[in-house]
Amino acid sequence: MKCLILAAGYATRLYPLTENFPKPLLAVGEKTILDWLVDDIDTAGAVDEYVVISNHKYAHHFEAWVKTKEQTITVVDDGTESNETRLGAVKDIQFAIEKLGLSDDMLVIAGDNVLDFSLTHFIRYAKEKGASCVMRYFEPDDKKLLKCGVVTVDENDKILKMTEKSPTPETHWCTPPFYYYTKEDAGLVKEGIESGCGTDAPGSYIAWLCTQTPVHAMEMPGKRYDIGNLESYEQVKSEYRGITK
Repeated sequence: MKCLILAAGYATRLYPLTENFPKPLLAVGEKTILDWLVDDIDTAGAVDEYVVISNHKYAHHFEAWVKTKEQTITVVDDGTESNETRLGAVKDIQFAIEKLGLSDDMLVIAGDNVLDFSLTHFIRYAKEKGASCVMRYFEPDDKKLLKCGVVTVDENDKILKMTEKSPTPETHWCTPPFYYYTKEDAGLVKEGIESGCGTDAPGSYIAWLCTQTPVHAMEMPGKRYDIGNLESYEQVKSEYRGITK
């Protein structure tokens, strides 16, 4: 299995910290955000290569970070140099698939979140389902729902409907940017783009995919910390205690 790490954003809301430095390499406690994610995922023994998808402005920072790691990690530079010219998450995924000729099951994750639970739970769940999967958590705040991917699920966790940043979300089940694609579904990303799925938010591909094939949504066993601005970064640094579940 490959693990694709989405790290091509410009994190403009975290300036000046990220004006010349990528958000996924910011420190949270004794590790960087990426170290928390990769070191945890690696304990599952399921991933044989990590692919960090970067923009041109920050690629050299990730290449330097790779030299500190024992895992097999490839950095893919999508060639963009500004927030205005970014490809968007779904096109970045397809760019990496084509650039590296990837044909495998894939764990696709945002490189700017930390979790207090192990992603090995999600990998195990996806393997048991034998289908593409997402995670979900209950979001009580109506305003926050407007900025999320939202799913409706049946009693077996199968997604009946998913929308991205809908003005009228139908449920309170939000989907964070952590996805599992089967090999077959990873091969459909190009078709999804050509069919008109959104390309900026990574969940837009899943919203299209669940209209084509079964996709399941695991309820998260813990908390996700989203680092979106300076205030949330300071909060995470003060509250995060690592992976405890």
